Formats: sequence, structure tokens, C-alpha cells
Amino acid sequence: MAEKLSFKHFYTVEYRPGEDEQTNYRAYRRRRTESVDWVCGKCSCDPCVCENVDEALSVASRLQKARSLRKNKAKIALGRARAARRFASNDVLKKRARKAAYNTFYKKLIKGIPKADLSPQRKAEIEKRLQKPAFKTRIDRMSKKLVKDVRKKEMARKRA
Repeated sequence: MAEKLSFKHFYTVEYRPGEDEQTNYRAYRRRRTESVDWVCGKCSCDPCVCENVDEALSVASRLQKARSLRKNKAKIALGRARAARRFASNDVLKKRARKAAYNTFYKKLIKGIPKADLSPQRKAEIEKRLQKPAFKTRIDRMSKKLVKDVRKKEMARKRA
């Protein structure tokens, strides 16, 4: 959605007089981006945070996502702390089980090499292989079996 440009877009204002250029710029960006209400399919949020998970991120969109997550890190930490106090729902448990299954197959494909040592191209290649229907069915099957283990782990966490 392109925002209609008005007169205020074409002149610079010191949002915090006396502050350095970087602080002024950040205040300006914060004011400009918070006033715009982006709407994606499920929620009202920044489009760079809610992207399709199916497609691999480009370098530029990966950097954009990193910036956005850095900007919202306090909100994310609060949400994480709140979620930690509650027992996970069935949807969350299924998601965790799926992620655990995905990671086991990922580890099988990288054959003991640390994930940090892999090049971005190699990671993308492995992720592409894991998106194929044969792997997807195996991941689904394994995730159904892992749900009970994930639930036990969550119960142990809540007991402690």
C-alpha cells in the first residue's frame, strides 16, 4: 500500500532539537512507521514480520526482518515471559513437535556439521529439500509421534 505523499514528507524536522542526527532519524522513523497500520492476512502488523514461511528469505528481507525484530525485542521478550507462565495449548505443542521433527531431519541431512558453519546457499538447498512432499509427509508422521514427548517436556517444565 503506497502512502499518499503530502507536504510534510518533503521537509526535514528535528524531532529532538539538540540531539545527534541518528537519534533524530530514529525518532522520525518511529513516528512514521507506528502511524501506518499495515494489515496482513491474520493480524495487524508490520509486513516484514509476517511473511510467507514457504518461500526462502532473500538477503535484503532477512536484514529487514532482523531490524524489525531488534526494534520489537522488548515486546517480544514480554510476550515470551507471559507465554512461559501459561501451559502451552495443543496448537503450540503441535507446532513444537513439528519443529522438533523438522530439526531431526535437518540434522540428518547436514551429517554432523554445525549449522553455523553452513553457507546460506547450503542452508537454502537443505530447506528446499525438506519442503518436498516426501519429506513433508515424513515430518508430519514424526511430529504426530513427538507430540506426547513435547507435552511431557512441557509438564516437567511447569512442575519445576
